[in-house]
Parts: sequence; structure tokens; C-alpha cells
Amino acid sequence: MIKVLFICHGNICRSTMAQFVMQDMVNKLNMMDEFEIDSMATSTEEIGNRPHRGTIRKLNEVGIPVIDHRAQQLTKRDYDEWDYIIGMDKWNIKNINRIIGEDKDNKVSMLLDYTDNPRDIADPWYTGNFDKTYDDIVEGLDAFLDFVLKREG
Repeated sequence: MIKVLFICHGNICRSTMAQFVMQDMVNKLNMMDEFEIDSMATSTEEIGNRPHRGTIRKLNEVGIPVIDHRAQQLTKRDYDEWDYIIGMDKWNIKNINRIIGEDKDNKVSMLLDYTDNPRDIADPWYTGNFDKTYDDIVEGLDAFLDFVLKREG
């Protein structure tokens, strides 16, 4: 089982979008039994809230199922539970490391680090641009899934 955890600030926009898109990708590859996928926040601001309406709108627009999910916060013990802990931007990475402590197993990365154009995924909470966020997440997930499938063989 390959365990993938997506992280953003509030766990209602980017990380949930990445979680739902990746779940859809592995389902379409008939690999749902090989992956466990979830998402969490580095902050407590949105704990218990459902995904942002902009995330839901974009996923409905492209035909990706929205999973019943409530925002939850990353904890230190989560480090041992997941194989990949993937943040959406440098600020997320800083906060992930603050929460988990040392990344001794090199589990923490940014999603777009797997692409030929590493960069932050802009937060649509501030930009309002869920289309751009979706495009960046799909780009990152395509590259990440390719990486994982080659690595895990």
C-alpha cells in the first residue's frame, strides 16, 4: 500500500483538490487497492470544514468525484503513517517540518517538485483562480504518479 498525504494551509482548497484528483486517477487505473490517499492542514483555521466551494465547483466541472472530507490538521505522529507527505508551497513545507520535526526518511516534498518546472501552487483562497490551481495540481500529479509507479515498480 502506497500512502500519500497532501498538505496545504487549511485543507479545504489545494490539498483536497489534489486528494480527489489523485483518487480519481488511481481509480481510473484500477489501482485503488494499491493507494491510500488523504489530505490535511498545517493550521487549525478550517478544522471540520468541508472543501471550499471553488474546489467543489472546479471538480464538478471536470467530472471528478468529490469525496466526503472534513479539514483535519497534521500531527507529529502522522509522519510515521504516510509514505509521501506532499505540500503545495514552500510555506506549507516550512509548517510541515515545524509540526513533524526532522524529515529523517525524506518523505516531505512539494507537489510540483516532481515536474520539470518546480514551483509553488498558488493558493486559490487568495487568488480566486481554481482553474489555474487545478491545472497545476494535474501537472504535479501526472509527474508524481509517474515517479511513484517507476519507484514502487
